[in-house]
Amino acid sequence: MVGSLVPDVVDDERVVAEARDARVQLVRFLYCDLSGVTRGKTAHARRLADKLREGVGLTRAQMAMSFLEQLVPVEGMEPVGEIRLVPDPSTFSVLPWVPSSASVLCNQVGLDHQDWGADPRGFLKRMIERAGDHGIRVEASFEDEFFLAREVDGRFIPFDSAPVYSAIGLDLSADVMHDIVDALEQQGLLVEQAINEYGPGQQEIAIRHAPALRAADNQIKVRDTVRGVGLRHGLLASFAPKPFPGTVGSGAHVHFSLWDTETGRNLLYDPNAPRGLSDLGRHAIGGLLTYLPALIALTCPSYNSYRRLQPHAWSSAFTAWGFDNREAAIRVSSPFWGNEEGSFNLELKPVDNSANPYLALGGIIAAVLDGIDRSIEPGPPSEHDPANLSEAERAERGIRRLPTDPESALQQLEQDRLLTDALGEFLARAYLAVHRADNAAFAAEDEDFEIRNHFYKF
Repeated sequence: MVGSLVPDVVDDERVVAEARDARVQLVRFLYCDLSGVTRGKTAHARRLADKLREGVGLTRAQMAMSFLEQLVPVEGMEPVGEIRLVPDPSTFSVLPWVPSSASVLCNQVGLDHQDWGADPRGFLKRMIERAGDHGIRVEASFEDEFFLAREVDGRFIPFDSAPVYSAIGLDLSADVMHDIVDALEQQGLLVEQAINEYGPGQQEIAIRHAPALRAADNQIKVRDTVRGVGLRHGLLASFAPKPFPGTVGSGAHVHFSLWDTETGRNLLYDPNAPRGLSDLGRHAIGGLLTYLPALIALTCPSYNSYRRLQPHAWSSAFTAWGFDNREAAIRVSSPFWGNEEGSFNLELKPVDNSANPYLALGGIIAAVLDGIDRSIEPGPPSEHDPANLSEAERAERGIRRLPTDPESALQQLEQDRLLTDALGEFLARAYLAVHRADNAAFAAEDEDFEIRNHFYKF
């Protein structure tokens, strides 16, 4: 059963030995909350064996903590009663950027040893099981953009202004980026790309695809590692969607593929189909497009997200799809020569790092599976930027504008039975309450307040 507390003695012993051999003193027990912030508790390594078995106590109220550190009233999340942070030993990592420290990612489990109903990681595990019932294994990766900056006299200043993809940009960021890549690989993450991006001080790192749960775990590790290594270089790293309003935004595009659990074949790929996209792949796209106006409440949830989700911003503002169309919400990526089946994947562009990766990826899987179940057709692919079409042309093609503010997205989510049923009543209700509290607080403040609070949190 998902969320069941079943200790693995062999794994626990391996982790304890690894911590001892690395002379770890403090272990961080981490989780990602409903506002997208990674939080956790720290215990001394001498208690690691006990904590792997018994978990770490956490008040139920902690999951009602907002992005702005306000406790939001949510029935069932009062400061009464406890849950346990139960470590997944396979996620244990010695942290290369801090002395004598390690981390492990946790499930949230009730005192009855079961998922208590508001665990984001548990939600993703349920959606993975649902895919497994369809004979599908989901592989995914997040393509992370972020800014490196310094704080000078209370202002955030990008650490360089190099041209995109430039040799000088690679040189200017070489020291910090090589240290980041090294730290990621020491933790078992495979870096496939590390480049300087369009904005001043903006970088991008892409991690090799992995099974869905590991992909979301990797996303937590990437964000923590980039920020931690950046600090060692005197730099602040921000994954906020739009930390500098006058320049480009940062996304966390999700690339994913669907694999047959029996044959091991890529279900998105059909060499005999037009441009290689299988019927199942078309239906997966149809499901995503159907639910996307509600789904972005999970994939682009912050107040700052909607500065980025604009036309002509390569972030997608419409429910469009296409082959290598970087203004479409869903891009069918060109496969690599000689590895067409192995590299054929779909990219969802309206995703950013204010999202809880477990909720975002779980929501994607739920929408994809419904599209497959109901054989939803996505319509013809967009061959041009959908923002350049007239409203009549978009209507004819069934292309809709995505919500333009966070409250509109939350309303779409609240009214969407597929996603709210997948989340479960408790998790959906708490998620809506936490994000509505933050949105109301940001709406009452100015741009400087928004930027300063988003810059540090993601």
